[in-house]
Amino acid sequence: MAQAVDASKNLPSDPRNREVVFPAKRDPQIGNFETPINSSPLVKWFINNLPAYRPGITPFRRGLEIGMAHGYWIFGPFAKLGPLRDTPNANLAGLLAAIGLVVILTAGLSLYAHSNPPKALASVTAPNPPDAFTSNEGWNNFASAFLIGGIGGAVVAYFLTINLALIQGLVG
Repeated sequence: MAQAVDASKNLPSDPRNREVVFPAKRDPQIGNFETPINSSPLVKWFINNLPAYRPGITPFRRGLEIGMAHGYWIFGPFAKLGPLRDTPNANLAGLLAAIGLVVILTAGLSLYAHSNPPKALASVTAPNPPDAFTSNEGWNNFASAFLIGGIGGAVVAYFLTINLALIQGLVG
């Protein structure tokens, strides 16, 4: 069921929403809403400290950090939930699948870089988007670092997984 919208203020007509949902900077022409979720100081701090929005780092470092995280976490589902999960080569298959997906994602980033993407828009959560992605060179640096970080993250996850018994023996 659709909720009626008050056209004069671009706000949902439910009176409770008028207490917590406001147009960004109180200007309805911006086209964004400030909610308790996207405008809270904790959420703003968290999002502005992610590598994509953190000020003062290069596109290469952004790509490296994001790639490492993606490569590391992509490995697990392929290795433990993939079709070879009950075989001795499950971890190797997960590594190769994760590397393959990182290569595909890097190709997508490269294609996007060459499509002349528009400048990033400011939002309630990230009021100052970095200007690192305003040129093809910035996007290419990001994509190449994403590839290096993604493969590195997948390899680290692979080595941790195949040496899990050794690591547990050292800790416990």
